[in-house]
Amino acid sequence: MKWQPDRDPAAFALAAARGVGQVFFQDNAATGALFLLGIAWSSPLMAAGAIVGAVLGTATARLLKFDDAETTAGIYGFNATLVGIASLFFFRPGAASLGLLVVGCVAATLLTRARLPFPTYTAPFIVTTWAIFFLGTAMGAERVVHPGPADVAPWVGAVQGVSQVMFQADVATAALFLAGLAVGNWRHAAWVLAGSVVGAMVGGWHATGASRLLDPESLVVRPLFENIALGLYGYNATLAAVALSLWRRSSIPPLLGMLLAVLLTDLVPLLGLPALTAPFVLATWLVLALGKLDETFLADRGAKVA
Repeated sequence: MKWQPDRDPAAFALAAARGVGQVFFQDNAATGALFLLGIAWSSPLMAAGAIVGAVLGTATARLLKFDDAETTAGIYGFNATLVGIASLFFFRPGAASLGLLVVGCVAATLLTRARLPFPTYTAPFIVTTWAIFFLGTAMGAERVVHPGPADVAPWVGAVQGVSQVMFQADVATAALFLAGLAVGNWRHAAWVLAGSVVGAMVGGWHATGASRLLDPESLVVRPLFENIALGLYGYNATLAAVALSLWRRSSIPPLLGMLLAVLLTDLVPLLGLPALTAPFVLATWLVLALGKLDETFLADRGAKVA
């Protein structure tokens, strides 16, 4: 018998929670619940956006009869979850912003189903949120102004890269995220923390007290040390680390993905676009392409030797 969300609300809630967990590739409802708790600690409003996104993504998948196993695992929830958070990160609640949030969550869910010869990861979220960013501005939605960090100690940025995956600059939120990851897979938690640390280190290697760059998310010019302290150079590296550790059991692809993601973090905003998770997706696609090229080259070489 096919799952009916209206007749099985507990199962529907678990699927939606897994959708939140899938932001970090975790098919675990408890992980998703800890993520939501972490967001709520930092921003109850954005936690509400995450819940709305996860519910809309899951409901859309069920209504359109997407694959049951994928929907239950939260595959159609994570992009919508991120859209729900991002909409309220950029804009204050209002008719325009909330309308865009709802439409964007549904659109991201539909795009998630796109079948490509390579993983789409968070590309549906990125494309949808870029559209929301420009449409919201054009429709007169009130932008949210985000302050700089209260603490610019180097260790803060090394931790907050974890929480910035879901737009939160908060050490306690990062700790709850890591706890959620450890519930699902402690190795993934280790890779995520490593990505955040590497991102902060690489992002600051050329920094001086006078260095100023675009905030990759808010698109305002800040001292580089503030961007690093906010965790803005770590969050894409965390996702690249986990994605590539799942692709191949080796430390080299994740490390390469981390480095590329940090380098791309400064480039995407130069296009006038919030970086979002585009550096992660582009870096991971590049490593996957290099892996494919490597396999093809080695196969051809082996054939010639034989």
